[in-house]
Amino acid sequence: MSLWRLLLVLALTLVAPLALAADNPLSIPAITLSTDTQGQQEYSVSLQILLIMTALSFIPAFVMLMTSFTRIIIVFSILRQALGLQQTPSNQILVGLALFLSMFIMAPVFEQINREALQPYLNEQMTAQDALVKAEGPMKHFMLSQTRESDLELFVRLSKRTDIASPEATPLTILIPAFVTSELKTAFQIGFMIFIPFLIIDMVVASILMAMGMMMLSPLTISLPFKIMLFVLIDGWALIMGTLAASFGGT
Repeated sequence: MSLWRLLLVLALTLVAPLALAADNPLSIPAITLSTDTQGQQEYSVSLQILLIMTALSFIPAFVMLMTSFTRIIIVFSILRQALGLQQTPSNQILVGLALFLSMFIMAPVFEQINREALQPYLNEQMTAQDALVKAEGPMKHFMLSQTRESDLELFVRLSKRTDIASPEATPLTILIPAFVTSELKTAFQIGFMIFIPFLIIDMVVASILMAMGMMMLSPLTISLPFKIMLFVLIDGWALIMGTLAASFGGT
């Protein structure tokens, strides 16, 4: 019986707005579609707000997969593992560092999008469709500059597309996975170079402890302060952040 009541409530919820709109000729329609003098279709403001609210749910995926965030957060995670620190810095601090460093690196791209797409759209100088096309250009340029040709060719081949004449003509559905694959590869290469000096310290400490006969003492416990001291002496955080920012210099 409760199921029928639930279905009845849902039906009334869906039908009530339609009934009210029929009784009130002055009500605002939820969705309207108009055609301008150039033949382009424009949707009503209420539908645009709905689309914008829906697009907000994709912001985390946009930040992680279409910006420099992926490379930075992976390098930070590998650095924490190399130091032997499990929870320091915490995940929140690493994500915050990666987020603001990504904003610093992506600032020229966002400024170009704001200048060429967002501001003209807000000033009603171009339609929403034209603004999206203009905003797509700087993002594609950034991702193409960081994507390896082999990764791009791989996904073009997997898509079985033969109508892509140049990398600039690659659609985002193909470019994004190729960009993420390249970012993962680059991040692990940087992480490998970071891991080597700390691994050497662990090996040296383990060899010394074995030579002294201290089999029961964990080498990681002894090597941890030496790795932290080395990282502080070389100004490690500035070096890591500077290297990550410089690795996107081609943008």
